[in-house]
Amino acid sequence: MKRLIRSIAPVLGALLIVLSLTGSAFAADKYVALGDSYSAGNGANSTNLDSSCNRNTYAYPYLLSQQKGYALSFVACSGAVTGDIINNQVNSVTSDTKLVTITIGGNDIGFTNLILACTTLGCSSQIAASQNQINTQLPAKLDATYNAIRARSATARVVVLGYGRPFATPPHTCLSATGVSSSEETSLTTLIDSLDNTIKTRALAHGFSYADVNPYWAGHDVCASNPFTNGLTLLHTADSYHPTRNGYANGDVPAIRAIIG
Repeated sequence: MKRLIRSIAPVLGALLIVLSLTGSAFAADKYVALGDSYSAGNGANSTNLDSSCNRNTYAYPYLLSQQKGYALSFVACSGAVTGDIINNQVNSVTSDTKLVTITIGGNDIGFTNLILACTTLGCSSQIAASQNQINTQLPAKLDATYNAIRARSATARVVVLGYGRPFATPPHTCLSATGVSSSEETSLTTLIDSLDNTIKTRALAHGFSYADVNPYWAGHDVCASNPFTNGLTLLHTADSYHPTRNGYANGDVPAIRAIIG
């Protein structure tokens, strides 16, 4: 019996090593989802993960984690600005994080004020104020945010998403675009492009990847039969001018997958 135990002991030891290595090989990669309401899932008419931040299973971080088998740390929160990323959310990024995604910047230039103004009394002055924020303050805020992410992990792949254009070019009106004139639609599209270009420029300067969602948004404006952006939603105002479920699933996710595979 002793001879038998001695003979199989090396085999058992080797088997344990193999099992240990196999378990490590199949450990899920850590994925941290940072950002604002466009990351949390506003627009999907659900708060089934976290009602305080409007996180839900229709948002692109959750969908992406399910497709790729990632271990998701979902800390994006509705209403977040760049300072919230730096002071709170970025703490979830660790040295072993493999992937970080983020949508941020919209609230820093007053997205909520834009929606309120453009759907009520007019928004030309608010558009000008938001553009001024893009020109004078947003680049430094983005730089500080991206530096904070990289300081937490030197090796994580970081994918920065832009914001989808809500209106078609040329513009056209419909019930979903109630309150927004054609000229305001054009001005808002110009503003979104300016915001996205600034986000892209700063992201690339930090060695991050930029996911341009607008090629996927083409033909899916607020007035389209299959919109990727909600128009004015009176019953769920927090969903107004945020991605629809299809926008998250068929716009944001493919834009990220085009980068990470």
